[in-house]
Formats: sequence, C-alpha cells, structure tokens
Amino acid sequence: MTELQLKYGCNPNQKPARVFMENGADLPITVLNGKPGFINLLDAFNGYQLVKELSEATGLPAATSFKHVSPAGAAVGKPLSDTLKQIYFTDGVDLSPMACAYARARGADRMSSFGDFIALSGECDEATALLIKKEVSDGIIAPSYSEKALEILKAKKNGNYCVIQIDADYVPAELEKKQVFGVTFEQGHNFLKIDSSCLSNIVTKNKTMSDEDKMNLVISLIVLKYTQSNSVCYVKDGQAIGIGAGQQSRVHCTRLAGQKADNWWLRQSPKVLGLQFVDGIKRADRDNA
Repeated sequence: MTELQLKYGCNPNQKPARVFMENGADLPITVLNGKPGFINLLDAFNGYQLVKELSEATGLPAATSFKHVSPAGAAVGKPLSDTLKQIYFTDGVDLSPMACAYARARGADRMSSFGDFIALSGECDEATALLIKKEVSDGIIAPSYSEKALEILKAKKNGNYCVIQIDADYVPAELEKKQVFGVTFEQGHNFLKIDSSCLSNIVTKNKTMSDEDKMNLVISLIVLKYTQSNSVCYVKDGQAIGIGAGQQSRVHCTRLAGQKADNWWLRQSPKVLGLQFVDGIKRADRDNA
C-alpha cells in the first residue's frame, strides 16, 4: 500500500488528508483496526522512533505515551514496586516487561496522557493490552501483536480503536521534506545515535557516574530528541517522571517539568495513597484529585 487516506488533517476542516510514499514504495505501516488521523500518525511515527531508540540504547523493552506531537511519558521495562503498581492502576495484571514499560510511560503524567497514542518497541502482549484496555487512548503502534492482545485492542472504542503495525526493519530516506505555507523545506534525517558514549565528556568536578545514572541520562536525551522545544525532561529509575514541552520560555518549561515530577513523587505519599474515594468515581477524577 503506497497511500493511506486519513480521517482529516491537523483539524477536522482540513480535508482531504492522506499519507503516501513519494518514491512509490509501500508504506511501512499496516492499519489493523480503526482509521488514524493526521496527528495520530505524527504521534505514531515519532513515538515509535523514540521507543526503538530507547530499546536499542538500554537493551530493554520501551514504551511511550504520545500526545499532540510530544511524549507525555516514556519508559523502559523495569519491574514495578508495589507502590508504583498502585499509583499506575495495574489492578492485579500479571505484568510482563513490556507491560511494565507501558505502565510507567502512562503513569508518569496521567492528565497529559489522557487520549494518548501509544508506541511500543516490541510485541504488544496480552498483559500490555489489558492495561491499555482500561485507559482513554486514541491508538497504538507496535511492530507486532499477540493474537489475544489484538483481540482486546480491537474491542476498544466500540471497535474503532486505531491499531497500527509497523515494519521493524524500515529505514527512512536520508533526506526528509516538509511544506509550510506552500514552501518546501528539506533537511537530512536525524540519525544521531544516542547512547552512553555521548556521556564520555563529564564536565562537572565529580566524574563518578553509575550505570543507572548513565541509563537515565541516555533516556532523557532520547526523550528530548522527540519533544517539541523548548523541552526539559526529568528521569528516574528508567522512566521520565516530568516532561516540559513546547514552551517559549525555558524557565517556564523547567517549572512545568518540575511540577510534574513533584506530582509524581507526591502521588506516592502514604497520605495520598490512603485517600478514600466514593464508590463509582472515575479514574481520571481520582488522578486530578
């Protein structure tokens, strides 16, 4: 398939809308369910690049929760503590490494992740699909899906949930183009590889850096590569806990990311964990509280 018709462009009034390969090659994606929109695919393609790089840099499965062309959260598949399981609402799901990655990515900033587009570095398994099933989300992109996971995801949004499979071996062209106001911009694709070798020049007086420190820094750099500037990212234990994106002022961006990181910490307070809610209150309302 060389062309895909979309629901609409960046806004509902921008029709018709499509994506296609200028060189006549097949698109690197297959839509398994639903019909994506313009921004859905921007989130999908940027999100998949992010998680693919995270997984290659760390050797762990990776997930991201993308919202309006910037990540709301991103993480690798490290096991969850009992407290994290509680604040991420895993609700007794037998967590796989991929499910842990998604729970972390979604749980860091649940308000921003509401209605997200998900990207996974590897196969979406049943455990990950069970977590996604309970969340308000627009769609998902992954290189493969287990049979049970696909069955669960296809049932979301009354059967309209967007499920996209991407060719894991796809490599983009070296030159990329974009039109703005009828003018075509062209530049080289950003193939810059981010890994621990980027941290060889330590400019602080303290030159000691643990392997975990290096992993967190690499994760932050990869997340920022796919975050709209100005951007700031706080990372702990293999996951972004606060991302500030697209602010005109770096000061405001830092405050935004820091506030999100503060909220992530505060949600783990025994007083917050012990809050009693009336029966039937929605998960989003608990998050906001």
